[in-house]
Amino acid sequence: MKTSARNQFAGTVKTIRQDAVNSEVTISLPGGQELAAAITRESCDNLRLAVGSPVIVLVKSAHIVIATDLEHIKLSARNRLNGVISSIERGAANSVVTLDAGGGTLITAGITMQSTEQLDLHPGQKASAIFQADSVILGVLA
Repeated sequence: MKTSARNQFAGTVKTIRQDAVNSEVTISLPGGQELAAAITRESCDNLRLAVGSPVIVLVKSAHIVIATDLEHIKLSARNRLNGVISSIERGAANSVVTLDAGGGTLITAGITMQSTEQLDLHPGQKASAIFQADSVILGVLA
């Protein structure tokens, strides 16, 4: 599957919580971390998601925030994947930061150069990728 989303990785459905309209799907990633996806119940049904189902996770790099030193900070964003910065591609106005979250899960974020410099980001640095549950798109093999 080819998509324009820079973040595309495999996971397994761990839990599904549903109400009349929405579903919250928790996905286990190969490195042991988990993420949440907020999708409609109709989408959950159409994809035939069930606990144990393999899924493809898509997240646009523009929806991901990179942060450091968050150990004692609570956030409203449901997803916080911790890892180590593996690379930074610097441009004139923006940079592309790749975070290794373990288990082969690489997360790419497009952030401003100003943020890259203010956070003093560099390869080998511990950081977190943060994004909302409604920024996650789920797919299954047809």
